[in-house]
Amino acid sequence: MNKVTNYISEAFEELKSNVTWPTWEEVQKLTIVVAIFSVIFALATWGIDMLFAKAIGGFFNWIKS
Repeated sequence: MNKVTNYISEAFEELKSNVTWPTWEEVQKLTIVVAIFSVIFALATWGIDMLFAKAIGGFFNWIKS
């Protein structure tokens, strides 16, 4: 149990002393960038899904005929 406590204590100390944390302004800007990228990626995924759905639907309609 002592090893676990020591590990957690050292991890917190490293986070406080060795990690460079971003400023609040950087966090806000990067959050906006991630949100915009997520929306663009979701729209691209939706568009490709719709394209494949129509292509597969057209293929099966062509086979039925």
